[in-house]
Amino acid sequence: MTFADGDFVKIEYSMWRVSDNSLMATTDRKIAEEKGIYNKEVRYGPMLVVIGKGSVFKKLENAIKEMDVGSNKKVELSPEEAYGERNKDLVRVMPISEFRKKNIDPMPGMQIEIDDAVATIMSVNSGRVMVDANHVLAGEKLLYEVKVVSNINNESERVKAVAESRNLEPEKVEVKEDMAKVSFGTKTNKDAQYFINKSSLVYSILDYLPKIKKVYIEEEYTKEENKQ
Repeated sequence: MTFADGDFVKIEYSMWRVSDNSLMATTDRKIAEEKGIYNKEVRYGPMLVVIGKGSVFKKLENAIKEMDVGSNKKVELSPEEAYGERNKDLVRVMPISEFRKKNIDPMPGMQIEIDDAVATIMSVNSGRVMVDANHVLAGEKLLYEVKVVSNINNESERVKAVAESRNLEPEKVEVKEDMAKVSFGTKTNKDAQYFINKSSLVYSILDYLPKIKKVYIEEEYTKEENKQ
């Protein structure tokens, strides 16, 4: 079996930095815990890849396209095929006063946002702070160990998979002709992040599923009773 553009494929993977053979990311919670990189904010489990939509690096996507469900493959990426080479122009020194104005106490390893980009604080010395806006894996060779878990063909299951990839768990999904209806009940925590994810979900459904022309989001809210 080979996959084509538009196919919905779920994969499991672990990504290693070749230079020191350290695990940088994984979909397997157990492996993350064993290697000391577990993050409670990360959603572990198979990852959705929509072929042709830039879900993963191009070389990795091309490898996945030639795989079968249940098969495994190792794929090594050069820096150019991954996060690019390091750019020295993205490393700069800033006065510590710039951070203090924002009530930030800069510490090495801290990640901050500067000029709409995420930068890492490299060092703090004599009132000067060195920051690096390169991706932490820029200049690194990466090794992916990938397994194809499933190929999703059902339209409703595809919509559900897109929702899950946006950290949303709909209580019900219906697809009829060119319309998709996604329902979120009272069990869904409708905080600020929910509304951001919901907007991304609607855009992605219309982008990834050409047969769907309309998306309806059904939401349920209940008023909390005052407790005496």
